[in-house]
Amino acid sequence: MATKLPKTDVVIVGVGWGGGIIASELTKGGLSVVGLERGKERKTEDYYMVHDELRYALRYEMFQDLSRETITFRGNEKIKALPMRSYGSFLLGDGLGGSGVHWNGQTFRFLPYDFEIKSKTIERYGKSKIPDGMTIQDWGITYDKLEPYFNKFEKMTGISGDENPLGGKRSEKYPTPPMKTTPGMKMFSDSCKGLNYHPYHMPSANLSEQYTNPDGIARAACQYCGYCERFGCEYGAKADPVVTVIPVAKNTGKFELRTHSNVRRILHKGGKATGVLYIDTTTGEEYEQPADIVVMTSYVFNNTRLLLMSNIGKPYDPKTGTGVIGRNYAYQVLKGAGVGFFEDKEFNIFAGAGSLGMCIDDFNGDNFDHKDLKFIHGANISYSQTGARPIQNNTVPPGTPTWGKDYKAATVKYANRHINVGAQGSCMPFRHHFLDLDPTYKDEFGDPLMRITFDFEDQDRELVKFMGAKCGDILKQMGADKVVTNTELAPYEITTYQSTHNTGGVVMGSSPDTSAVNNYLQMWDTENLFVIGASAFAHNSGYNPTGTMGALSYRAAEGILKYHKNPGSLV
Repeated sequence: MATKLPKTDVVIVGVGWGGGIIASELTKGGLSVVGLERGKERKTEDYYMVHDELRYALRYEMFQDLSRETITFRGNEKIKALPMRSYGSFLLGDGLGGSGVHWNGQTFRFLPYDFEIKSKTIERYGKSKIPDGMTIQDWGITYDKLEPYFNKFEKMTGISGDENPLGGKRSEKYPTPPMKTTPGMKMFSDSCKGLNYHPYHMPSANLSEQYTNPDGIARAACQYCGYCERFGCEYGAKADPVVTVIPVAKNTGKFELRTHSNVRRILHKGGKATGVLYIDTTTGEEYEQPADIVVMTSYVFNNTRLLLMSNIGKPYDPKTGTGVIGRNYAYQVLKGAGVGFFEDKEFNIFAGAGSLGMCIDDFNGDNFDHKDLKFIHGANISYSQTGARPIQNNTVPPGTPTWGKDYKAATVKYANRHINVGAQGSCMPFRHHFLDLDPTYKDEFGDPLMRITFDFEDQDRELVKFMGAKCGDILKQMGADKVVTNTELAPYEITTYQSTHNTGGVVMGSSPDTSAVNNYLQMWDTENLFVIGASAFAHNSGYNPTGTMGALSYRAAEGILKYHKNPGSLV
């Protein structure tokens, strides 16, 4: 029998970016908060002089143990789902700070079009532009309404950048100037301008200069070591929850962090959450943590899974299109890309940072005319210099032998003589793409695993064809001696890394018929339960999700404080 603990004002499930922001804002507002994190504690000192690519990038030191809990996947409902036994398409974070510790730091704002995608698409092109089965919807909030929260997140993290000429209007400039401009970035920028595009520096959570944020957190500038993605930053230059929001929460004296605490159920009665049931994975003991307010701040899959296992909200049914928990799962489309090989230019691409780069949004969102195209939305096209580490980077031209003397010579020659221009494409939701509980496979506690049903659509294939050609045009303009482009998209497969940008499952909107949470991320049918994260995204944009997730987290924190003073629906 579970041990019942003293009640707290708020309990949060997962202490990454969402959980850290909620803990920081609520404790500053005077509330007592318990944070439950199923992984271990982390601190900056853990990463002193450990630029170990094998340990972190290839042996997944900072990620979830798939032998204890994983996901299952199938391309469609006719296929039996099988577990992901080794890492491939995406990486699941584990430990204090979550994925916010080992991210690259690329911090975009979704476009105004994203938040009103259905209305804006119909307004410009008519209803027939939306294909059968595509379930896009407006988010129940506008960019202008969310803009102050984007600004707050960027000030807290110290984002380095300059104006996106095709992005939403900003109330203030970025708090720090853009990162350095490398020779490759300058070539990309000049070439894009030559094609009448609108380049700008990639917005970066890797600080361009020393910075102190509004909470008084001081951090050092980036050293351009090239060890960002899959690694923690020993300098604290890369914004992460452990060096920004979590210390603020702890310093209030109102935040209690419990690591190795795996939440198995949200407890509820009479339409309200009463707390959570969790297990201490170091002792095997179960505990009940009562709370006035429950805030789920876990990853996309776990937010959805916990709601389904706790029987909260109506599960999505793809046959009828009804229900909301598990609805509108989306991924990211990354295959439209190009690589240029140079015979007489070297770029020193071994040096870099997670969000060091230049990009354009001329083909993102609805910034271009889709009238004669067989897809909606688009992609952010970029050249990023993240640091070509020795094990994972070995790019050679097509036709190079795969072993032997000639192979070795080509790897040495082109190690710093190639440039990748990639398109990070949006992903639209479809009626037959969803998340549910697997009926066969279970985790170490006997609970069902999360099951993904997903495949790429004609929409995605047309997008890749279009974006691959655009990437090739830019590389030709850059003067590459040989350009190789990818303009074809095979069926989705889960064994090769693509992106950890999973979205949906507990989506936001203006109606409980098509959404699980309102624009404060408050559950429609459980008013004291808030679900924070990219699980709220009704589709995935042509950007990394963290900036938009951070803005929504700040808005949710504001809503929770309002709710605590005056309970009831916030909209």
